[in-house]
Amino acid sequence: MSFTGSTGDVLQQVNQFVSMLDDLCENEPEAYHTFIEKQMKEGAEYSAPPELHSCLCTDVLEPQKGLLYINICSWKRVPACQDPSKPLPVCAGKLETDTDKGWYAVLDVALNASVLQESKRDKTEMNQLYLLALSLAQQQHGFRLSHQYTVISHSPKSSLDDLYRRLGFQQRPNTAKQPETVCQTSAALLQQISSLRSEKQDKDPAAQIFSRPAEHKKKGLIQVISTTFEQPQKPEFQLEVKTDTAGVPRIVELTIELPKVSSMSECQLRISKDDVLLEVEDVYFLLLEFPNTVNEDSAAAIFNKKKRKLTLKVDIL
Repeated sequence: MSFTGSTGDVLQQVNQFVSMLDDLCENEPEAYHTFIEKQMKEGAEYSAPPELHSCLCTDVLEPQKGLLYINICSWKRVPACQDPSKPLPVCAGKLETDTDKGWYAVLDVALNASVLQESKRDKTEMNQLYLLALSLAQQQHGFRLSHQYTVISHSPKSSLDDLYRRLGFQQRPNTAKQPETVCQTSAALLQQISSLRSEKQDKDPAAQIFSRPAEHKKKGLIQVISTTFEQPQKPEFQLEVKTDTAGVPRIVELTIELPKVSSMSECQLRISKDDVLLEVEDVYFLLLEFPNTVNEDSAAAIFNKKKRKLTLKVDIL
């Protein structure tokens, strides 16, 4: 329900509409009631808040190293994609950063609930939606991100209040009441319907809606967003636990075959007491859990250029 034209034209259209409702109420109360219920329902759906669907975590490599958390949300306010050949509307909230326990950023990306529901049936399509969110973060905020992401249970600063604030959603008090009679005053009902549809963003909106280019769509849902996110391959490796003469585990030794690597400088190696992560941009990705808890400060890595092998040794705690 919308009115267009000059101010005078709009007023005339409104008066005609109210008159039509009055006639409908008097002559066909059942049809009138059905129409009003439909309008109220659509207005209430538009006013529904965003809902958290899932959360991603990935490494930010540039311009500052840290972590990026992306909250994938369903929001009825984001238009649904009516035609697979047309762009997919995506709403992105304000980026929030913090330095608590290291630098990190949080970004909220909202899509229409029907898009997420459809993608839920196919892991490949859901993965491509996640890649879409990562690509959006890169393009809008100038990040260079890791090729790998993890789906996690929750991210920092992701209470409903945080989510609403970054997406620019304002919770409205539920003041609407059901009509006491079928033929409540048309003007009053029209005012209720209009109030449900009149929420507007601030002049500097917290969230912006972007339409992904149509050429990124595929027959199913979305094509792979960018070659930047082509999945690197998992290299061959051998993981061993070295023991002393008494049979006590002392060292974890990891040997990784890297035939496409010519120098240690191409490798990004991250070690914790529980796992090791190796990345070679656009080429290799390997994340392994150690069989024993290790002392990450004792780690030593050597790359054999002739054999194209990387050997990592780390002491067991």
